[in-house]
Amino acid sequence: MAQSMMRKMAISNMCVVVGLTRRASARSLATSKTITAKKTQPELPSEGEITKSVFMSQSTDIYTNLAMEDWMYRNMDFSNHHIMMVWRNEPCVVIGRHQNPWLEANVPFLGEKEISLARRNSGGGTVYHDRGNLNITFFTHRDRYDRKYNLEVIKRALYRGFGIKSLINERQDILVRDKYKISGTAAKLGRLSAYHHCTLLVNANKADLSKALAKREHGIQTNATPSTPSPVANLADVDNRVTVESLQTAIGYEYLRTPALHIEDAGERHISKQRGFQFINPTDDWFPGLAELRSELTTWDWCYGRTPEFTVSRSFPVPAELLAPSKIYSATQELVISMTVEKGLINDVTLNIPPGLVESGFHGEASVITHLKGKRFTSEALAALEDAMLTRHVASDVRKLDEKEQFVAKCFDQVVNTV
Repeated sequence: MAQSMMRKMAISNMCVVVGLTRRASARSLATSKTITAKKTQPELPSEGEITKSVFMSQSTDIYTNLAMEDWMYRNMDFSNHHIMMVWRNEPCVVIGRHQNPWLEANVPFLGEKEISLARRNSGGGTVYHDRGNLNITFFTHRDRYDRKYNLEVIKRALYRGFGIKSLINERQDILVRDKYKISGTAAKLGRLSAYHHCTLLVNANKADLSKALAKREHGIQTNATPSTPSPVANLADVDNRVTVESLQTAIGYEYLRTPALHIEDAGERHISKQRGFQFINPTDDWFPGLAELRSELTTWDWCYGRTPEFTVSRSFPVPAELLAPSKIYSATQELVISMTVEKGLINDVTLNIPPGLVESGFHGEASVITHLKGKRFTSEALAALEDAMLTRHVASDVRKLDEKEQFVAKCFDQVVNTV
């Protein structure tokens, strides 16, 4: 019934779906210098003077869509124009601004499956995206920021469009069936502009989601913001009528029929007074400077190097066949690898080699330390370790690690890949 009503509304042209032309985008999405002057106006318009738009991104690239958010946040005036942007991505894991990717994501799995890892500008926890997710960003003036309002719009849309009952918990997640999380939330608040974004699970690949965010033995100690694991559900499992497209339409119309500053169903007449749905093409032609913002978000220094300082320590039992056979040891012989990582780079490292491994002929513990400092906490550090151990083979033409060195390298690989 609700979907039929929405189709009738679209047919009657009460809310026209249009595409912005480059010329129109240049007029309506002014550059920062023009907007800065407007943003300094001390008084905000009344609710009746605020119009709304639903922007639909034509990109499915996580870095482009995050850059689009940032571009709008920096350059647009939301005093009398509120915007809800809807967007989708190819498979990726998105961490909060202050999080540790090695702690939050299964980095080796991401590499194996070619799943992108991105760090966003907002806080909050880690989420998995794919084409089965609908992502939503609400833009307002800073003084009009209202996260509860935004979540209520989504909650009402789920019920009006599909009859799905949901609740908003104390963490401001949206739950269905009392306990299953379908939406996480985060925000960025500036002096004049603000945005709140969330992701809705529609028919996401839950197997890949689980593996991509799997918690493993990592030995990491950090003050970085941790994620809070929750049981999740797809909306399509609750009602098979829900698709990303139908949900996007339902929430878009709910947003447009709701007054800008308070939750109320203002009806179809209110929709006709808004700016409607608009396709946007996140490119430099439409949004000058967008490519530069995107480029910054793709760098290793941003995605990994912005990680708060952390320490990691792991212990590995040494196999009996690698120990000196003529010795008897009173305790389990363990190799302990400890390091401090700052800005994604190894700042200090300690290899505690057990006596049994030294007595069996391993001699690389002291020489490798200086080779590891300043290396990225990745396989780059592993390569440096292997090179350092190979330099000890000065009296031999054999450029190959022996069994004991291979064991140390394997353990080190598990540390830097946190598997």
